[in-house]
Amino acid sequence: MKMVFRWFGNGNDSVSLKQIKQIPGVEGIVWALHDIPVGEVWSLKDIKLLKGQADDYGLNIDVVESVNVHEDIKLGLPTRDQYIENYKSTIKNLAQVGVKVICYNFMPVFDWTRTNLYQLLEDGSTALFYEKAKVENMDPLELVEKVANNNGYTMPGWEPERLKELKQLFTLYNEVTTEDLWENLRYFLEEIIPVAEENNIKMAIHPDDPPWPIFGLPRIITSRDNIYRFLQLVDSPFNGITLCSGSLGANAANDIPGMIREFADRIPFAHIRNVRRFENGDFIETSHRTTDGSINIYEIVRAYHESEFDGYARPDHGRHIWDESCRPGYGLYDRALGIMYLWGIWDTLQREK
Repeated sequence: MKMVFRWFGNGNDSVSLKQIKQIPGVEGIVWALHDIPVGEVWSLKDIKLLKGQADDYGLNIDVVESVNVHEDIKLGLPTRDQYIENYKSTIKNLAQVGVKVICYNFMPVFDWTRTNLYQLLEDGSTALFYEKAKVENMDPLELVEKVANNNGYTMPGWEPERLKELKQLFTLYNEVTTEDLWENLRYFLEEIIPVAEENNIKMAIHPDDPPWPIFGLPRIITSRDNIYRFLQLVDSPFNGITLCSGSLGANAANDIPGMIREFADRIPFAHIRNVRRFENGDFIETSHRTTDGSINIYEIVRAYHESEFDGYARPDHGRHIWDESCRPGYGLYDRALGIMYLWGIWDTLQREK
């Protein structure tokens, strides 16, 4: 297991590369060029500039999260072909600096969805929270307003250029069925996976978060059966998944250790985090510790260990603790604690082996 840490870049992250370097066992950063509009080519010049920043601290840039997929591709519009060509160019440019994994998602309009970015927990910390009833009765524009105005930080998956035409997007998606979305994903994969293979980069789709339809929009990467179907669309070792325990774990029916064991050879990248589920469908993110949430993090790490996982992993979201001012879910302290919890399990399993 190669431990990495998500970083949003100078000026857009409260966490510095110097601090990341001091977390035991962290080898690299998970990054993106967040200022490049979705659908445009990432230039080699811009990529090398960020690589130089990571190199100064001895951190690799093997994992990119995310090269976002333009909505025209998801919608299957005639304009998708140009955006797919741009995506291929970005893959080729990333390969030139040694990138090994590209994480992306295929969620219509929204990336992850929460109703409160700072829900209070019993210990006085705050965390990302999803209130099911509120989502079911909320105008999506209200959610955009809540997330877009977040202490000056741009939120990944909520880029302004993607959301400013929200009403138009919802109108277009009225004509898109779940099967249409599957077909549009197949079309995209058949175009990009051969390029990924040629450039030795593994594509790793992120599950939908939460793993069920919201606001009348279809969602498809939600369960074991759908992941299996996805992997068969283009049956290649370069077509894989970013297995996110938090996203999939919001649905109690998802057996995450089982998925890890079944799909181990198609998981180049892992997000490991915990959530606490409530009977009414709500959930809140917690510390990584198994007993703090509803997901058995020990069993998840054990499944990776037994599968001899040698891919990349990151602690994913954390709580906001010790009065840290940070991007929601992406502070330094709780994610660093999460890494040490994960290493504690892993190291113990290594000794037992």
